Amino acid sequence: MSEASEFQSYSDHLLIAMPSLNDPNFSRSVTYLCEHNEDGAMGLVINRPSDMTVQQLLAHLEMEIIVELPQPLMVGGPVQVDRGFVMHKPETQWRSTWAISRDVAITTSQDILEALARGEGPAEAIVALGYAGWGAGQLEQEILDNSWLTVPARPRILFDIPIEKRWEAAMRLIGFDISQLSGSAGHA
Repeated sequence: MSEASEFQSYSDHLLIAMPSLNDPNFSRSVTYLCEHNEDGAMGLVINRPSDMTVQQLLAHLEMEIIVELPQPLMVGGPVQVDRGFVMHKPETQWRSTWAISRDVAITTSQDILEALARGEGPAEAIVALGYAGWGAGQLEQEILDNSWLTVPARPRILFDIPIEKRWEAAMRLIGFDISQLSGSAGHA
């Protein structure tokens, strides 16, 4: 069997940073993997709030804001930090919506932001600027290097758990006691 046929996609999974990962973009991060294939991976960090709220972003975009939107704008990753993404449940189709699973969609069109400003957007949404990206084979190597753990995504982690508790909650999905994790990998 060739290596190409053994590829395992981690799309619709959470990528959980190991305690030893010291990269400031990803330390103690949880990244929702939107896409993962032989060409690379793309995801959104779901637990790295910026200093700006969603309301401030919409005001900066000169949108009429009818409702309060105090939730933080997330730093989705270090790539294309001027590009916006809205992660939400796929209940409504917007101009540019990508349904990743039955529980999660990503929209990049302005119509969803306008709906949020009017109070007509998705009830549960993560608004992020930027994304995390990996080239072909890069993420697989980082997983082998013990930088990341993976687990199938759960909407509860994405939308219900407070931002500051998402890393620990994602670790619990795997069944690990964070205090018992080692920063080094062992291979039998």
